[in-house]
Amino acid sequence: MSELATLARPYAAAVFKQAKETGTVDQWSETLSFLAQVMADEEIKTVARNPKLGRNGFADLFIDVCQDGLADEGKNLINLLADNGKLSLAGQIAVLYEQYRADEQGFLDARVVSAFALDEAEQDRLAESLQKTLGKKVRLEVTVDRSLIGGVVIRAGDKVIDGSVKGRLQRLAKRLDS
Repeated sequence: MSELATLARPYAAAVFKQAKETGTVDQWSETLSFLAQVMADEEIKTVARNPKLGRNGFADLFIDVCQDGLADEGKNLINLLADNGKLSLAGQIAVLYEQYRADEQGFLDARVVSAFALDEAEQDRLAESLQKTLGKKVRLEVTVDRSLIGGVVIRAGDKVIDGSVKGRLQRLAKRLDS
């Protein structure tokens, strides 16, 4: 995953810089999300691996499929990614772009995995606590994973806070093994 982020980062940074300069940050967000969704489709992935099409043939087909959802800049990005053999990075580029956008707007997106569903009041308290700790407004994306047994795992930017029972048990087992 980190290798994909490393490969996608220059593209995401360039697109974000261009979007800021042209005042099209929101439009690019929609375009990149659309491209990521199209590239995530299993049939599209199968076609992308077809050696008979080649990189540019697939890019042309991709642009035809996305015709109504793309401005000229989006088409140019697809051609650039195809020329460099990086169309498969569309999803990671979209994720990084959204991180740049959130940073620019003073937000930090945090993914919270909880052993149990969190009600709105608990989410508000958690967001407030994270805001104090991280110094930015926090937007939460909360999911439930019962395998954690109890507690939460929070991923915010490059920080990971593992307050789950499962994580504590794993750390304890590791200490006992050493």
